[in-house]
Amino acid sequence: MLRELNVVEQRYRAVLEVLSGIPVIEVAERYGVARQTVHRWMARYQADGIAGLAERSHAPRHHPWRIAADVEAVLCELRRAHRRWGPRRLVFELDRRGYPAVSRSTVYRVLVRYQLIEPVPRRRRRDQYIRWERPVAMDLWQLDVTASLFLADGRECKIITGIDDHSRFCVIATVVLRATGRAVCQAFVNAMQAYGVPAEVLSDNGKQFTGRFGKPRPAEVLFERICRENGITQRLTKPRSPP
Repeated sequence: MLRELNVVEQRYRAVLEVLSGIPVIEVAERYGVARQTVHRWMARYQADGIAGLAERSHAPRHHPWRIAADVEAVLCELRRAHRRWGPRRLVFELDRRGYPAVSRSTVYRVLVRYQLIEPVPRRRRRDQYIRWERPVAMDLWQLDVTASLFLADGRECKIITGIDDHSRFCVIATVVLRATGRAVCQAFVNAMQAYGVPAEVLSDNGKQFTGRFGKPRPAEVLFERICRENGITQRLTKPRSPP
């Protein structure tokens, strides 16, 4: 508070000196500021008096990404009631309840602020990625069960995807209600019937792709059997030792 009073007093003295006829450039040099700063003090003093010379917050007055408090309350209530719903699903549910145009990034920030989810570490910059690809097509397919989409009745669907690592050609893009092992295998077999058999496949450790980490003991799943019978080498994105 004392510092703010000192600041106001110094600015007031500078204004009085200008009003007494001392050139602005001379006043600016004496107080160690730019001429534009002295002119700004003059304008604020003429508009608001001494109060206009006080420090002003530089924080933005309007945050375009902020949502109303009642929307935040609904969002937090939905998340607490459905712990598995992520930002994408919550955006869909908010829209169904009459709160449209809420972005997924805004939902994420609200959930982090109220400690309803753990913040995700920032992604690395593009120049930090090491790009790699197989030298020829059909050398490796990358398979995954990707993000959800929602039907008009609220049902959640999954997307089974597969791309050729060299050509980046999409060999699988199948929407299913449940990404079961059989659904994944059917999409995989259909792709091989259409484009041929790849030398290798790369997937995550999902139970649709491997039973290597199953409990109480590892067991071959249908996807692994298909790979074995077709001479396909199976690779996992995050290999680990069995528990």
